[in-house]
Amino acid sequence: MSILASLTPPKGLRVLITAGAGGIGQAIARGFAEAGARVHISDVDAAAVDAVTGGQITGSVADAADEAATETLFLQAREVLGGLDVVVANAGVAGPTAGIGNIGAAEWDECLEINLRGAYLAARFAAPEMVASKGSFIAISSVAGRLPYGFRTPYAASKWGVVGLAKSLAAELGPEGVRSNAILPGIVRGPRIEKVISARAAQLGLSFEQMREQYLAKVSLRRMVEPEDIAAMCLFLASPGGANVSGQALSVCGNVETL
Repeated sequence: MSILASLTPPKGLRVLITAGAGGIGQAIARGFAEAGARVHISDVDAAAVDAVTGGQITGSVADAADEAATETLFLQAREVLGGLDVVVANAGVAGPTAGIGNIGAAEWDECLEINLRGAYLAARFAAPEMVASKGSFIAISSVAGRLPYGFRTPYAASKWGVVGLAKSLAAELGPEGVRSNAILPGIVRGPRIEKVISARAAQLGLSFEQMREQYLAKVSLRRMVEPEDIAAMCLFLASPGGANVSGQALSVCGNVETL
């Protein structure tokens, strides 16, 4: 196989993506479908799932933080696809923007439940499938999983946890031929970051544009990441060229220097 050919995932991969109906998840789903994979997505929004599915993409409605719903999701995906080669744990929420003294326990728990428990549940139910296919588990973390992030503590805590989960899974299942990695997106263009910037701007009494410029000033390339950039990294990790990449926290962020 040529080096160039090794950078493309083999056709026919069976891929499950949590929260695959919008944003980064949808870009990942479409990327794998373009590469000839059969893709099953989940999302809590039934209408969003219906809008994305069709052709090589099928879907289920499921809450990533719900144990029974996630188990059912994996059963459905296995039935539809006949097994799994790649699982992308993508589900996540931004959580509150506030000082630690003003973050309620319910807000903290909700962020950790979706971001970290959701990734754990995906890993738990993916493990038998990954071992059977010597597959690839990909957890979507954040640059907040490698940098301190004041006023976003539950989000940062959850994303550091996702990195620990992915690295530990690599050590645990590596002898079975399973690869596990975390991708750390930076400031990804889309509605979620707009809400985060707006919330922080309101907190500091700044305009949205002023806050946006402050965010981008911390990025070496001074630009946002596109959802397709994250999809491209997922495709690489699922390709023959990524066969020896495991246990890594891979930033796709334009080099965020600080948060």
